[in-house]
Amino acid sequence: MAKYDQTNSVIGEGSIFEGKFYIAGSLRIDGKFEGEIRTEEALIIGETGKVKTNISAKEVILAGTLIGDIDAKEEVRITESGRMLGDVNTPVLHLAKGVVLKGHVNITGGQKKDVKKIVEEAFGAVKELDKKGIPT
Repeated sequence: MAKYDQTNSVIGEGSIFEGKFYIAGSLRIDGKFEGEIRTEEALIIGETGKVKTNISAKEVILAGTLIGDIDAKEEVRITESGRMLGDVNTPVLHLAKGVVLKGHVNITGGQKKDVKKIVEEAFGAVKELDKKGIPT
């Protein structure tokens, strides 16, 4: 996490913020946040952070608690203390041992194409069977 030591906004431990927070740089939350967040950079939810929102960011690091979805352009990292209720959509996902997560996970691998179609194409065309169970 040394890469994110220079966040330009922090909601500190013991602080409560409700509302909309749009930021050009990185944001670290160690307090409680409920509302709407959008950033073009990293969002870090520290171990004491409690967040209830859908997140749209370049990168997300979750060490605290999140109720809401994550849509990350580059990667999501959930540490051993991370707790999440919501869906994750990202090209890269890192999960530490001890993570608690309930939701749908969509890992795109950086592809723009629909993930379901990528997997189906990789599997190959499924031939239909006739009434006798013979491929047609």
